[in-house]
Amino acid sequence: MSSTELPSVPPTSVLPKVAAVRVAEGERLRSVGLPGVTLTIRSRPPAREGLEPALFVHGLGGSSQNWSALMALLDGTLASEALDLPGFGDSPPPDDGDYSVTAHARAVIRYLDATDRGPVHLFGNSLGGAVSTRVAAVRPDLVRTLTLVSPALPELRVQRSAVPTGLVGLPGVAALFSRLTREWTAEQRVRGVLGLCYGDPGRVSPEAFRYAVQELERRLQLPYFWDAMTRSTRGLLNAYTLGGQHGLWRQAERVLAPTLLVYGGRDQLVGFRMARRAARAFRDSRLLTLPDAGHVAMMEYPDTVARAVRELLAETADVTPKG
Repeated sequence: MSSTELPSVPPTSVLPKVAAVRVAEGERLRSVGLPGVTLTIRSRPPAREGLEPALFVHGLGGSSQNWSALMALLDGTLASEALDLPGFGDSPPPDDGDYSVTAHARAVIRYLDATDRGPVHLFGNSLGGAVSTRVAAVRPDLVRTLTLVSPALPELRVQRSAVPTGLVGLPGVAALFSRLTREWTAEQRVRGVLGLCYGDPGRVSPEAFRYAVQELERRLQLPYFWDAMTRSTRGLLNAYTLGGQHGLWRQAERVLAPTLLVYGGRDQLVGFRMARRAARAFRDSRLLTLPDAGHVAMMEYPDTVARAVRELLAETADVTPKG
């Protein structure tokens, strides 16, 4: 990649100081250093002893905060942690600048291996769904159950509304978009994102909107913001072109863990029509469709998703996946 495509990113040690990341009531943040990456982990202290561990992986442009509502509802059911993927949330960029799906999956695996928390109940949304699918396929020993909310798996006919997001991965487009939208306020940007990701943006409370604006203002101060977005988008698009055993659909077929699939009828980024294909691909799947939800059902309808998760856990308790 030429040096004109994206601004150079300074070493993590000299990154500017920005506002602190929001931590909801009952949550903790900590930083974990691993080979090649440093991850920020958001967690909730277990409500009681003996709860099985869960790990949540966010989508493109998101962060561990995307899971806060669902994690809170699963208190007493799971010992929940959510990570910020490298370059997102409060995690600095990876040392090697690799934002491929494989690299993100490697970061998740390294964290689980280092902390010895597996097997976990693994959750993924969008890009995080693709990452979690790959983790579950290549390291079945680390995944007890898998819950995917609008997973970003390859589509032959991409929805028109998803095309602009995909274009961000093309060389030079992110820099051009950054210049063209320089005058946009954080409020305008957040409204655009909510309009794209929510089935009904009106469900977002004024308080949640204010927090989203504050978080975007914080991220826009990070010199690697567009670099992380662009390279992760490009990494996802590249993953779509892989065939054979590395193809995401082929890996979905290899997943042994009981799988809950959640799809929104108003999703503008992942086609609702993909729900049935996914239900056929994952060998031990159950499907939850939410006609009024968009791309982030765990934020739009957290109570419904939490209820489906609890049903999955009850159904699969003490059941060992079959090979």
